[in-house]
Amino acid sequence: MKVRFAVSAGARPPVADRLHGFVTEAEELGFDAVWFSDLGTLPSTDPLVSVAMAAAWTERIKLGITIVPFGYQPYVFARQLAQLDRLSEGRLRVMLVPGLDQPGERKALGIEGLDRGRLLDELIPVLRTLWSGRPVPDAADGVPLPALGATPAQGHLQIWLAGTGPKAIARAGRLADGWRGGTRTPAQAADTIARIQAEAAAAGRSIDAGHFGMTVAYARDDGDAHDQHGGPLREEPAAIGRDQLREVIGRLVDAGMSKFSVRRVTPVTSWHDELTWLADTLLDLET
Repeated sequence: MKVRFAVSAGARPPVADRLHGFVTEAEELGFDAVWFSDLGTLPSTDPLVSVAMAAAWTERIKLGITIVPFGYQPYVFARQLAQLDRLSEGRLRVMLVPGLDQPGERKALGIEGLDRGRLLDELIPVLRTLWSGRPVPDAADGVPLPALGATPAQGHLQIWLAGTGPKAIARAGRLADGWRGGTRTPAQAADTIARIQAEAAAAGRSIDAGHFGMTVAYARDDGDAHDQHGGPLREEPAAIGRDQLREVIGRLVDAGMSKFSVRRVTPVTSWHDELTWLADTLLDLET
């Protein structure tokens, strides 16, 4: 397995020079990827817009999107991702998620009253067919979705999934090219991998052992993780400091994880300082 590190852009409002500095310095320092998350009702940059900008500013670094695919017509969504992959010369990485289910989110996406898991089950085969260059038959009226004019540069555009519930695990086994989660202990991570591979085997397929990853929350020191009264600034587990972050990563690698995205639990004030610290802390662990 190849251990690789990516950096999450976080949930800050779109600012061009800040985004530019983030992606270009991450590439210069040698990170494998930068990831942008779809937090539709929060003031974060849209992942599709962010990747389009980042593709123009960089040459080598992979560009990851954790995206909620609802609210798009499937054909338009497939075409947008295929063209982003072409414009970035095959550097696009895709993880589909059902959303955070924040107040008003389902209404904003036009999926009130619908089963998000079932929507994903229906969408993924459509995306794969379109990205293969074939039309998609329509059982309702017999008129197929036409083939895409331009398929992804990678040919097979991988789809990664997340989630740890029974249905999410089963879906990953049946449909995913990879899985990336968060806040898993090493024992939980190993169990998740085993369950997904068992579901994949039951579906007559397998997932590459190097296609399992984790988003790891961290704080650079105790002051970044706790307020002045000692309480946590975020109600989530976080590795605190260089040594603990390296230890957590090492234990997750032993459990079978190899692709990591690191995310600071509090807002980053200087991407130059943060990326330099992360590069010094983690990049020698790549294999």
